Amino acid sequence: MSDEEQVIIEQEVEVAAETAPAGQMTVEDALQEVLRRALVHDGLARGLKEAVKALDRRQAHLAVLCETCTESEYIKLVEALCAEHNINLIKVSDAKKLGEWAGLCKIDREGNARKVVGCSCVAVTDFGEESEAMNVLLDYFKTR
Repeated sequence: MSDEEQVIIEQEVEVAAETAPAGQMTVEDALQEVLRRALVHDGLARGLKEAVKALDRRQAHLAVLCETCTESEYIKLVEALCAEHNINLIKVSDAKKLGEWAGLCKIDREGNARKVVGCSCVAVTDFGEESEAMNVLLDYFKTR
């Protein structure tokens, strides 16, 4: 029986070693955390008009654009402003997801998002406090 117990212990150690690297924050999780902190510190420009104003005034540190935006002129405008002013740009797949991250929703008693409004563009003007998520995003932009 002692041989079986040793085998079981070795298997548990292997599983624990495999799950450790998965604990790192993905770029999407980091973006969500950065947007949440910026929202708390009043550092988000939500919507196309506010975001373009912040980008044009060079107040934005980061721009987030939705890939499913129906107007190609919006996409061209935001990409051009980011390229002209050397502002980092990241794209997300879903407008509803971006709207939820930017706080354009109601939160019910259980903490679930309800009545989510889609958002095509968000600009971060103030990151708030420094965090691991912000460092993950900045490292992502350096390697890109």
